[in-house]
Amino acid sequence: MPLGTLDRTPPPFFKQGPSALSKLVVFSAVALFLMVADLRFRVAQPVRAVLATVLYPVQWAVLQPVQLVGAAGGYVTSLHAAQQNEADAVRRLADQAANSLQVEQLRKENQRLRELLSMRERVMPRAIGAQVVYDAADPYSRRVVIDRGQTHGVQAGSPVIDESGVLGQVTRVYPLIAEVSLLVDRDQAIPVLDVRSGVRSVAYGEPASDGDGLALRYTLAETDIREGDLLTTSGVDAVYPPGLPVARVTTVERQSGSSFMRIRAEPLARMDGTLHVLVLEPAGAQVPPPPAAAPASDAAKPGGVPGAKGAVRPGNRGATP
Repeated sequence: MPLGTLDRTPPPFFKQGPSALSKLVVFSAVALFLMVADLRFRVAQPVRAVLATVLYPVQWAVLQPVQLVGAAGGYVTSLHAAQQNEADAVRRLADQAANSLQVEQLRKENQRLRELLSMRERVMPRAIGAQVVYDAADPYSRRVVIDRGQTHGVQAGSPVIDESGVLGQVTRVYPLIAEVSLLVDRDQAIPVLDVRSGVRSVAYGEPASDGDGLALRYTLAETDIREGDLLTTSGVDAVYPPGLPVARVTTVERQSGSSFMRIRAEPLARMDGTLHVLVLEPAGAQVPPPPAAAPASDAAKPGGVPGAKGAVRPGNRGATP
């Protein structure tokens, strides 16, 4: 057969489509469009919710061996350690007995002062108990997943605390679970109040190689903040209720040639290993009680001073009684 009659075109199986560069450009543009759309319009939120609901039984089944191993390790705890823990608990209870009496007295005094000044009574936030299931898979963020979600009344933005202080804030809510961003996450910030000096500031999450913590940025050098000061929530953001313990100041550095200080604080809550938490209702969602009506006075008359005898009426100025 003459060589010129041979078909040199490749068979259909080896035919190539668009080039690799064209595919890279197209798929990169689609990925960028989806990221922007998800960030601005939350188009992928329903998909995440469905996937989280479908995968929850699988996650629960996978975690059962880990929980069984942990429970088996708890049974092996020695009797001496259990007795030591009981003795420590009794000692802490005795130490808190006197403080509890003082707190009750101060609470009653505060209530009487608020009634005297006709101030609005503080509303206790509603709390939901939850358990930490596992840490989030993202290595660049500090998040944990709890076993409570929309069906249990958890809202996005709800504060989360443990037995020591503020742990973080709910950032994503699914039907059965929710994600909590810890205070030490780089994207978290919380308004704080120095209990000793009354200075208000904002604490930002600051992951570090020597230990994650909080940083008070843009604090002037003359600000009255010292090492060991207790920082609590200020309540100005309508998210965290006021008075919750947040952190304790560990480092205060006044840098020469700069008008700001470098302040670091250590969170009081356990950022690693926390098992049980409380999810609080956001402060902005709390409905304050109606103010108590002031008692009517017979002496309160138009043109007179309530409760005063011989009140001066308009047109009687300078008249003798």
